[in-house]
Formats: sequence, C-alpha cells, structure tokens
Amino acid sequence: MTKFDKSRLPSRYVTEGPERAPHRSYLYAMGISEEEIHQPLIGVATCWNEAAPCNIALNRQAQAVKLGVKAASGTPREFTTITVTDGIAMGHEGMRSSLASREAIADTVELTMRGHCYDAIVGLAGCDKSLPGMMMAMVRLNVPSVFIYGGSILPGKAPQIDEIPEDFRTRDLTVQDMFEAVGRHQNGTMSDAALDILERVACPSSGACGGQFTANTMACVSEAIGLALLNSSGMPAPYESRDQYGEASGRAVMNLIEKNIRARDVVTRKSLENAARVVACTGGSTNAGLHLPAIAHEAGIDFNLDDVCEIFRDTPYFVNLKPGGDHVAKDLFDVGGIPVVMNELRKAGLIHEDCITASGKTIGEELDTVTRKADGKVIYPIETPITKTGGVVGLKGNLAPEGAIVKVAGMKAEEQVFTGPARVFECEEDAFAAVQKREYKEGEVIVIRNEGPAGGPGMREMLATTAALSGQGMGKKVALITDGRFSGATRGFCVGHVGPEAAHCGPIALLENGDMITIDAVSGEISVALSEDEMATRKASWKGPRDTIYASGALWKYAQLVGKTYLGAVTHPGGKAEKHIYADL
Repeated sequence: MTKFDKSRLPSRYVTEGPERAPHRSYLYAMGISEEEIHQPLIGVATCWNEAAPCNIALNRQAQAVKLGVKAASGTPREFTTITVTDGIAMGHEGMRSSLASREAIADTVELTMRGHCYDAIVGLAGCDKSLPGMMMAMVRLNVPSVFIYGGSILPGKAPQIDEIPEDFRTRDLTVQDMFEAVGRHQNGTMSDAALDILERVACPSSGACGGQFTANTMACVSEAIGLALLNSSGMPAPYESRDQYGEASGRAVMNLIEKNIRARDVVTRKSLENAARVVACTGGSTNAGLHLPAIAHEAGIDFNLDDVCEIFRDTPYFVNLKPGGDHVAKDLFDVGGIPVVMNELRKAGLIHEDCITASGKTIGEELDTVTRKADGKVIYPIETPITKTGGVVGLKGNLAPEGAIVKVAGMKAEEQVFTGPARVFECEEDAFAAVQKREYKEGEVIVIRNEGPAGGPGMREMLATTAALSGQGMGKKVALITDGRFSGATRGFCVGHVGPEAAHCGPIALLENGDMITIDAVSGEISVALSEDEMATRKASWKGPRDTIYASGALWKYAQLVGKTYLGAVTHPGGKAEKHIYADL
C-alpha cells in the first residue's frame, strides 16, 4: 500500500500535530482509526436526493467509490449537495432555480472541501446542472479530481394496445415523449387514457433522461474532457456493474494524488476543444454552449460561446441519438460508447491526443486500447456522417451580437433556414398559453424574451412550449427564439441563448410583432430586417428591464451577480482573478 506524505496536503491542517487533537477527536467520534486519520482525506461528493430518478442511485454508487478509495490507502468522507431536476422543474416557476443551482452546487462543494481540508474529490452527479456544477468545483479547487456520472435511465416501452398512437408504440420512450404527448392531448389526438398509460411506462428505472439531452451530453463531456474514466458514463444507472466504475474511480483519485495530477492539468484549452467536438458529433444539448465556457472560466481559460461554436461548425455529426436521431444512451453504451466515438474523431485528426485524463494516461494512450469500431447504426463511420457539420450551430447577427445557439441534429439543410414575422411574448407562460390556444400562425417566429439569466431570473428552459408545438405537428412550421434556454430534449428550429438578453437591452428587447426575422443555421446568421437608425430609435424609448417578483432570496442574488450568457452565465471572477490555489494553502 502507498504511504502518503501529508506535509503538503490540505488535510494536514485537521489531522497532524498536537494542536489538532480537538479536530482528531471529532474524527475518532465517527469511528475513524488512527491509521485512517493520517491518510489523505478524500471528499466523495454526491448530488443524491429523492427529487428524481437521475439522483436516486447515487447513494449506492458512492459506497462503491469509497471502497476504491479505501483499497488504495485513502480515507473517504462522503457528503451531499443539492440538485434541481429539470424534468420536474420544467414549465413553471421552479425552472428558474435550475441554472442557479449549478452555481450553488459548485459553491457548496467548494465550501465543504475548504472547510474540512479534503485533499481530493470524487464527484458523482446525475442531473443536468449537477454535472457541470460538480466539474466547475473540481476545476475551481484544482485538487486531484475524478468525476463519475450516475448513469442514464432505461428506455420506456409502451404497451401494444390500440389506445396508444402507433408511433409511440414503436419507439423507445423518454421523458421528451411525455412532454410531446401533452401537446397531442391538447390538440385532441391523444386520449386521457393513453396519456395516463404512457406516464406510467415512459421512465421505468433510476437514471437521467435517456436521450442525448443535457445530462448525457455533459456525461459525454466528462469523459472527453478527461475528468471521468473513459467509458464510465455510458452504463445505465440500474446496472449493478456500474459499481465497478465507482470503485475504479476511487482508486484512480489516489493515483492522481500520488502523481500530483490536478483538475487543471486535465482541463486545458485542448481538452475543452475535445469536449466540444464530442458534443457536436453526438448532436448534444445546446446547454453545453453554456457549461463549457463556465468550466473554462474556473480555470482562467478564455473559451466562450464563439469558440465552442467554431468547433461545432467543422465537426461532422455522426452519432444517431435522440432527440434529433433514433437511439438512447443505453444503445450508445451497447455499441462501445464515447471511446468509439472519440476514435472516429481521431481518425479525422479532430482529437488532441496528448491531453492527460483521470487515469493518469493521455487520451491517446487510452484510445489505443479501444478495439471496437463504429457499428453504422448508432455510431456512423466519420467518413460517412449523418451531416458534415455539427448537430449544434452558433448564430450571430444584428439580433444577437453576442451570439445564439441552435440544435440542428436531425434537420435537413432546407429546414435550417427560416424567415418570418415575429410574434413577441414577454415570458414563457404567455407563449405557452398562446400555443395551447393555437394563437399563432404557421410561418411565424415565436419570440420569448425576458427569460435570460438576469432578466428571468434564472434562464429557464422552454421544453413545455417547444414540445407542445411538436405535439401539435407545428415543430417545423414555426421557429422560436429566446434569451432563455432550451432543454437538451428540445427539437425543431429553436434558437436559445440570444445575447445580449432583453434585461440588458439586447436587440431582442426591441422587437415588435411583425418584424421580419431571418434564421440561417447554414450560414450562421440571425438577423432582423431593421435599420440601425430604427434600432437606435427603439432603444432610446426602451423603458428598462421587466420587473420581476424576485426581489430577495437566492434568485435575486443570482440576478445581481450573473454575467453574460456567451461567457457561461457565471457569478464570480474565475481563475484569472485568483490570488491563491486552495490545494497550495
């Protein structure tokens, strides 16, 4: 067993020397032995809770991590942080808490690690914002770090009865299908009984949403960026064999301590580019355009939405996953997972192979061990991709000078250009109500504003509205733009992250009904047919940001602190402003 010198590790402040006797008495009170006290203390952080299936399996998996830490001469100390689960927060005021929870997760993990002087971290997360929040904390602390995803949910299956529409009977179900079923129900093409049956079978196990929505997108990022052991994110949550990855992650963090490999040795400009490649080629969530810059910010690396979208632009899309494609996360795992995907990217020279990973080896060394090939059904060979450019595209123009983002995975080229008159709504509720009543016309661009990080506050996702449009069969007949976000499960021509946001008097704040908007995902343009003079006139008469009901509490605080969307919607100065590194204090 390795004996660790604690003279340079943070935990020396609570375990070493006569003056730490009071601190050690607390550790003895929890049944820790003398030998364990003088080993490295490893934070095992989870987002376990009973809020949703995404997080419910994390408690068990943490126990496996702790076994791995112990086997490699470390002393694990488990703690939990919050999660807000988007599937349950969606479509009402609770969604405002989602993005703000990312910052709260990073902050609470940082504070726990600092307060107890833990030497390294293994972080387990299951839902959309908990993955980037946990990775942000790792990079902020810059300690040896291993990330592990809780795993995806198993696909749902509808019973083969006439009551259920045929297209729901013939595909794997995810929560996205339930949101779209609501749209069908509203327009009278799905019965009460069918909806009642589907809600009981769509989500049959623990685990995060099954498509390439935000949780699975960021799980893929965790491997590609190097913070997670390769192939650790793919196995579904209910599989007991996930515990082997937990134990291996516990051992891996002890290896990183021994070699003094820290989070910022892993998360570099090159590894961020690798991560963006994987998002693009899998048709991942637009939310990656928010989370990758936020992770970079923690390390003091300039990597904003423009940089992410530049990589998206020249990365082929070749992994056939929902919502744009046909398959779920379990299917990707069954054909070899992210290692096979990254090997396809490597064939085209699109991976930086010299990036260090959580195993202590480079990504190139890890990929050399992968023998499986693209199956041609879930993972296409990169030589014959689904489309030649990424499944997610960045847009810019006079309507979004700071950029915007749209998922085009599964859309034909001719569907990626749209011009139409604006139909403006001041918030999501107004838009959703209009969609329910069909108070919009084919060919319009639905505009939902005042939903940005500061103006919302909280930058809500618009899945309820977009899914209702799809359920009504109008997903391809209208476009939608917002300064808010879209769920990874959103499909259709839906542009999010329009910046500057309305609360900061971005051009989206100045739009009026009937203004002609052009969205061109092929050329990367988003514009409105207004002259600079007209824009200036409207700006001069702008009455200021829309008032919100959040005048105190966590969301008020978030609105005061949050920065620009294209920089990651972060709430503190980041790595560039640091005057110390936690692990070196």
